[in-house]
Amino acid sequence: MRFGLPAALTALALGLAAAVVPVPTLAAPAAPAAAPAAPAQFAHPGVLNSRAQLDFVRAKVQAGQQPWKSAFDSMLASRYGSLSRTPKPRAVVECGSYSNPNIGCSDEREDAIAAYTQALAWYITRDGRYAKKSIELMDAWSATIKDHTNSNAPLQSGWAGSTWPRAAEIVKHTYTGGWANQGRFATMLREVYLPEVINGRPNTNGNWELIMMDAAVGIAVHLDDRASYDKAMGIYLGRVPAYFYLASDGAQPVYPPRSTIDTRSELVQYWHGQSTFVDGLAQETCRDFGHTGMGIAAAMHVAETSRIQGRDLYPQFKDRFRHALGFHATYELGAAVPSWLCGGSLAKGIGPATEVGYNALHTRLGVSMENTRRLTEGRRPAGTENHFEAWETLTHADNPN
Repeated sequence: MRFGLPAALTALALGLAAAVVPVPTLAAPAAPAAAPAAPAQFAHPGVLNSRAQLDFVRAKVQAGQQPWKSAFDSMLASRYGSLSRTPKPRAVVECGSYSNPNIGCSDEREDAIAAYTQALAWYITRDGRYAKKSIELMDAWSATIKDHTNSNAPLQSGWAGSTWPRAAEIVKHTYTGGWANQGRFATMLREVYLPEVINGRPNTNGNWELIMMDAAVGIAVHLDDRASYDKAMGIYLGRVPAYFYLASDGAQPVYPPRSTIDTRSELVQYWHGQSTFVDGLAQETCRDFGHTGMGIAAAMHVAETSRIQGRDLYPQFKDRFRHALGFHATYELGAAVPSWLCGGSLAKGIGPATEVGYNALHTRLGVSMENTRRLTEGRRPAGTENHFEAWETLTHADNPN
């Protein structure tokens, strides 16, 4: 039997109020939401960045406006923006827990970020050298990689697999100088990355499945693969409510769909020992903010791509997203941690995770998010955490498109 949870303490004054958990009730796991049908025709470029968004960014950088100009300059000055970068592909990338062993793991992730960086630089400057460098990086890996191995293989595939399609979408659909090995790159995504991510990992920490769906959705868009898009979106729509808590879920969080977690004691253990639930708490909050930030970023990436492809999920998840962003921003900014939350101690360090969600909710939907605003604007320009989040002040700050 699944037991309810005692009522939460008085709601916090977070600038985004935390709701009190309802009176204990029996909580049944929510059925996964039905996946939206993939669009009849995918929009390209259409993974995280639309053409309209890219045009907005290009105009701002060319006009020297802030924060886009400083974000662009920072991107180009990074090691990912170097035109002399040499790719380091491997046939087999072996990644254990916490990337130990790390046999090609960092090289793969960082070459993918570099390909994306060069693609953005191409679009903004129209300097063909950047497009050619992006192609060089993508071609090197598509000619070489065959597999990912060891325990972190699905997560590693998610990190790199979410970034490669962002680069490929921009180059394939905007660069007219030719890309002879487009087909081979698509085959790499289809045969090396997609099988590792498309089925998710329901029993792991939720950032895994969100990152894997970030990759699967992006790959599906690039491949015009409607079946994979639908499958990935179905998993994503079930995972989001199981990762970010709202009081309307009941006395305890939603059970992760398709998982073996089906008792309250298992659920509390899965939430890293947290047994008091308030609006915005995430499944990994009490683990650390670094992994939670990755979960937040991946969730926003998928929502952003879905919007570009014709279905805007932000209104559906508005409250869940705004509370999650506001809750973590409050503590990241230095609020005192109450004893009921993670035993009174938080491992902060959320990374550059807030820009996409803040833009979607505040700029487009007009949601007031003071703590998220302070955190996001105070850390601009957002760079990269060297896994799969990259340059999101440049691409999404105050972007209305």
